[in-house]
Amino acid sequence: MIEVGKAGHGQFCWVDLAATNVEDAKAFYGRLLGWSPQELTANGGAFTRLQLLGQDVGSVYQMRQAHVADGVPSHWTPYIRVDDVDTIARRAASIGGKVLVQPFTIDGIARIALILDSVGAHVGLWEPLNGSAEQEAHG
Repeated sequence: MIEVGKAGHGQFCWVDLAATNVEDAKAFYGRLLGWSPQELTANGGAFTRLQLLGQDVGSVYQMRQAHVADGVPSHWTPYIRVDDVDTIARRAASIGGKVLVQPFTIDGIARIALILDSVGAHVGLWEPLNGSAEQEAHG
């Protein structure tokens, strides 16, 4: 995976797993690939950074119970590094995509948005926060 600090505009840079059972997901990937969890907080919630040999490989977080109850399955979201998440989200909507989650800031890490592209695939947009130490370490 290309790291956020090294990825240029338009390159994939990160991946998140939204899990119906975060503890099961952490255990599964730990046993399968040797990924170790690093527990973190942001925006009043918790997520787990997944690492292999001290290098970040992605993150996992617990899906909201309302989504689980609605039958939304666990799913991976890849993120594309962009220079201006607000502009790119608007552009996506203007060319046949849809903004699923409006751009917002993850404290100390990045501004992100989730979009549906013109063929129905979802993807995240990731704009690192300038000067953030976390931006270099996350992704």
